Amino acid sequence: MRHTEFWARMDHALGPAYSRSWADMFVIGELGGRTASQALAAGVPPKEVWRAVWSVLELPPSER
Repeated sequence: MRHTEFWARMDHALGPAYSRSWADMFVIGELGGRTASQALAAGVPPKEVWRAVWSVLELPPSER
């Protein structure tokens, strides 16, 4: 998964107006106590970050 696909999925899940803010503020334990944005900046693969976001948001299996 590329960063562009990650952000497209975030926009779909949370809306384009909120997805970036959420990714900058919401700390996820599965990402080592980092936000999605921090994890991406640290080099965590977007697919791994998406799995953590998907889990936290309790999105349907079809969006995994």
